[in-house]
Amino acid sequence: MASILDQYEDSQNIRQHSRVSAANIGITHSGFVNVRLEEEKPIFNKQRIDFSPPEKINHFSVCNNQLCMSLGKDTLLRIDLGKPDQPNQIELGRKDDSKVHKLFLDPTGSHLVISLTANECVYLNRNIQKVRSLSRWRGHLIESIGWNKLIGSETNTGPILVGTSQGIIFEAEISASEGSLFNTNPDQYFKEVHSLEEDGKPAPVCCLEVERGLESKYFIVVTTRKRLFQFVGKLAEGSEQQGFSSIFAQNQDLLPSFQEFPVNMGYSEITFYTSKLRSSPKTFAWMMGNGVLYGQLDYVRPDSLLSDVQVWEYTSDIDLNCVKPISIVLTQFHFLLLLPDRVKGICTLNGQVVHEDVFPEKFGTLKKMIKDPITGLVWIYTEKAVFRYHIQREARDVWQMYMNMNKFDLAKEYCKDRPECLDTVLAKEAEHCFQNKRYLESAKCYAVTQNYFEEIALRFIEAKQEEALKEFLIKKVTNLKPTEKTQITLLVTWLTELYLNRLGQLETDDGKQHLFLETREEFRTFLKSPKHKECFYNNRNTIYDLLASHGDVDNMVYFSVIMQDYERVISHYCQHDDYSAALDVLSKHCDDKLFYKFSPVLMQHIPKKVVDAWIQMGNRLDPKNLIPALVNYSQMGSMQQINETIRYMEFCVYELDVKDEAIHNYLLSLYAKHKPDSLLWYLEQAGTHVSDIHYDLKYALRLCAEHGYLQACVLVYKIMELYEEAVDLALQVDVDLAKSCADLPEDDEELRKKLWLKIARHVVQEEKDVKKAMNCLSSCNLLKIEDILPFFPDFVTIDHFKEAICNSLEEYNQHIEELKQEMEEATESAKRIREDIQEMRNKYGVVQSQEKCATCDFPLLNRPFYLFLCGHMFHYDCLLQEVIPHLTSYKQNKLEELQKKLPATTQTTKSRHRPREEDTVSLGKGQGSREQIKSEIDDIIACECVYCGELMIKSIDKPFIDPQKFDQEMSSWL
Repeated sequence: MASILDQYEDSQNIRQHSRVSAANIGITHSGFVNVRLEEEKPIFNKQRIDFSPPEKINHFSVCNNQLCMSLGKDTLLRIDLGKPDQPNQIELGRKDDSKVHKLFLDPTGSHLVISLTANECVYLNRNIQKVRSLSRWRGHLIESIGWNKLIGSETNTGPILVGTSQGIIFEAEISASEGSLFNTNPDQYFKEVHSLEEDGKPAPVCCLEVERGLESKYFIVVTTRKRLFQFVGKLAEGSEQQGFSSIFAQNQDLLPSFQEFPVNMGYSEITFYTSKLRSSPKTFAWMMGNGVLYGQLDYVRPDSLLSDVQVWEYTSDIDLNCVKPISIVLTQFHFLLLLPDRVKGICTLNGQVVHEDVFPEKFGTLKKMIKDPITGLVWIYTEKAVFRYHIQREARDVWQMYMNMNKFDLAKEYCKDRPECLDTVLAKEAEHCFQNKRYLESAKCYAVTQNYFEEIALRFIEAKQEEALKEFLIKKVTNLKPTEKTQITLLVTWLTELYLNRLGQLETDDGKQHLFLETREEFRTFLKSPKHKECFYNNRNTIYDLLASHGDVDNMVYFSVIMQDYERVISHYCQHDDYSAALDVLSKHCDDKLFYKFSPVLMQHIPKKVVDAWIQMGNRLDPKNLIPALVNYSQMGSMQQINETIRYMEFCVYELDVKDEAIHNYLLSLYAKHKPDSLLWYLEQAGTHVSDIHYDLKYALRLCAEHGYLQACVLVYKIMELYEEAVDLALQVDVDLAKSCADLPEDDEELRKKLWLKIARHVVQEEKDVKKAMNCLSSCNLLKIEDILPFFPDFVTIDHFKEAICNSLEEYNQHIEELKQEMEEATESAKRIREDIQEMRNKYGVVQSQEKCATCDFPLLNRPFYLFLCGHMFHYDCLLQEVIPHLTSYKQNKLEELQKKLPATTQTTKSRHRPREEDTVSLGKGQGSREQIKSEIDDIIACECVYCGELMIKSIDKPFIDPQKFDQEMSSWL
């Protein structure tokens, strides 16, 4: 018993795997290869449970993986299928002859109601071992129970409906708790709510089902032997715990809605299919005398819950007199009918028997078939054995049935994960639509099938359905992969031809202008499709040829814009004299190369707009590349073109600050030829220094000279620093202009004098104006009266320049007086210097005996020392040590050389006797040499105090410790 769910005794015969035969492999018309490597497992796979009951199985119930069976007379076996090795056997403890009539297990698998033949009921909870009597239920033979799926729990059933063999429907509630002191029964209440009749007599309530619909609407389905009743009513939100009596009360005044069939086989059974847990059933199947009534459950309909009902009539092998159907189970697409020796599976879609399973006689007569609504497993039992059906891939062939019923949407839904089947459905749907002349729908379906492209295209061509063909091609090209470039090119080209043909037909028909506009917009959407952009670009010449062959200029321009082939667009506009449109395209896309190419043509016709566009482009255009067109039209164009050219050149120079020499030269030439008033202003604001000038000075000089602009030439000469030429030319214009030029060479007095002499000569000899000549003397301090006297003719009297001569003589006299004063001041200064020197020779300082060296802090008088005016005193060697690091390399070398020479000089001692004359001479030479060396050493090391002088100031940025000796100094401190 421990292996009740894991082992099998007499399962179906295992089919031998065979090699794949050639018949099983083939290429279908759709292009898919079907290879079946092994037989598919059946939808309904039967397994016998390895379980030998100790006694006969009387009744059986299973729900939520909880299995209960009645064995023999008084034994109840419970098994949790999650723990099959822990069965629970309970004795009912009945001493009378009553037997178990039926078992009722709720959806949670927690509450088991056992109906006894003695018109009694007992209750057993999953968590309790003791059977408890339902005293209020006594006196009624229970045939059915309608469980409360919404509020039922493991400890309480909530309000439920109970049907009896006398046609009475009771409302009851069962609680697993022990109850109170005065009420220990599990049944909380038990009250009658309705009664049913057939042919004027009470009819047993065979089945009860309670379902909740929308907006708190409840549906109660009740079946008798040949009737199916429906009760519909609403319960207030939150009042579900109060029961269903109000629903029956709402239908009390009206006859209940029911369906009746004439044949009575003594009982009936209804079953439901729920796709998801805790959801409402979707379909039903009712087994009754005339057959099986099955259909959909529609919770929206106000009058009846049942819709799309059909009756499956029993086959010839089912004789109600001999072979009656026992039970029915409904699955998603089938219902299973249990007969005494077999199980039949009937498809609810077409009513065909798709499965028949005959049971061996050794197991005995089949007694009941039950489906666990939670796990979906189907159980069948006999008195000796238990069987279980696994339902595997029930929907595998449903698509084909829906397809044959022309329900293509449902067929596609059930084969969406099987591409070969989906292709078959789509092909069938396409063919169906084609036959019914729904060509557009057919094209859409054909486009996603694997059928041969050529055959489909030819069918639409033969049917003269260009719109459908176009739709087919659009869908087909959309589904192609980017790597299938050849196919994409073919379809895109073909579609373009179809669109152009259609547009040509519609354009000539005035009554179809709206359709023409729609088609044109559709075609343009196709042309700018991002998915086909690469294909259009690679084959743009072919598309251009197609558009040209149809004379479709507008779409050619549109396509050119999409391909960013703006050159073609602009050329088109220029050829049609639509220069403003061409300029608009140029301005919109800002392609500098196109500006350079088309500006000459546009400048000829719309110069102002073109210059405006150039100015708007700003730095994105190189003015040098526009000069050829500007030069051309400035030479042969109208004055408007010339003015616009000057305007753009001025924009480049003054706004963009272009420094290119060619631009400045061109603007200069335009000024010289057409706006001479602006020429001099331009030259003046351009600057007076060669480094500030961006035009060619020689070119400017030649240009101004050719056009006779002398003042401009003078300005250029000034910039070129050719002052003599500038003065010579300025004298032809204005003497004042020449004077301004003559003062320019400020650093060269000789040249200035020469230039002023030229001016004076011109004034005297050409203008013969003595007064102006005298003004030249006052304007330039370099000229004297004697410099210009040679320019005057002999007949000129002295009266004209007597004053100038007197002024000159006075200046000479003043200059002489200034020189005499300077000489006296120099003599006085020399005298004071001699006195200071003499005073310094007699200056001395007093050194006390306790004075110490400022460096070593030892007594100063022990060794030779130096005394500075600041008061600092140093030993000779200490001062030498302090000064040397601050000396330059040259002075250090010189000091070293002097120190080497010093010992070599002769040191004479003092003698009391008068030396000889030759000795005196020798001594004087030696002493003089030694004193000279010491004086030079003093000049180097004692020229200033090392602490107060310039050496200390210069050493402020030097470290206290020499970087080269830092490590050594550092280690000495460790």
